[in-house]
Amino acid sequence: MSSLWPLVRSGATDWLLELCGDGLTGFMPPAMPDAVWVLNSMYEHNQGSNEVSYDEHHRARLAAGSTQPRTVGAIDLDAVSVTTGGGLGRARHPGPGRRRLRWAELARRTGDPMVPDGLMPSHRCFPSAKKKGSWPLSMIPPTEGSLDRETWNQLIVTLSQCGPEGPDTRCLAYWSPLSLGATDFDNLHVRAGRLGDAELLYDLSGADFSPSNLWADDRSWVLCTDYDLWGTKIAGSPALIDALLNDPEIEAVRLPWAH
Repeated sequence: MSSLWPLVRSGATDWLLELCGDGLTGFMPPAMPDAVWVLNSMYEHNQGSNEVSYDEHHRARLAAGSTQPRTVGAIDLDAVSVTTGGGLGRARHPGPGRRRLRWAELARRTGDPMVPDGLMPSHRCFPSAKKKGSWPLSMIPPTEGSLDRETWNQLIVTLSQCGPEGPDTRCLAYWSPLSLGATDFDNLHVRAGRLGDAELLYDLSGADFSPSNLWADDRSWVLCTDYDLWGTKIAGSPALIDALLNDPEIEAVRLPWAH
């Protein structure tokens, strides 16, 4: 990592700060001139029931004594919160017995929009799929703050195919302090390298997230994976956006209100 993606000065993000404002959860770019949202993957049992939710399963285990109550200090989290089934950070295909569940398929099944008007991809999507805020135990919802490994790898392939320099495109990557669990917000973590070597960035030691931002050094495109969201915004040329929308391995959607 240190040889292929060495650290660079934190001033490399100054242009993003001017363009986007604060980058605590990731620098969210406007359309440049176009933009699209790439959605984090979710999964489902090949044969599974939607009857039992993560919260019901957790409370049944509590009652049986097979798990311990969740507490923070003197606060009983089980009394004041719901076990949603969601998580933070990196994810990948969970293996045999599970299949990828496309957002479009779940939208048809539930009647919910993929992303409600005025919102961005987040835990507020698909309310009809949940029971009192908790996902069915048969599903693994998207994680917040990170692309899943398969989508990240495919995204690197598509970006490489759309630029004149291909995999030799010089890029920079930034991790927000939140994604690193850092308290020093003045010394930002930025690395520079080749787009063709960007798969390595997914496994940065000390981070449980894909990069918050990745951008071409010529600023022709930039992506942002916000710490609080279930999707990644990519801003760039219409040709790049069309390629992402038509990539069969990536699920992408236009959100005019978050363009």
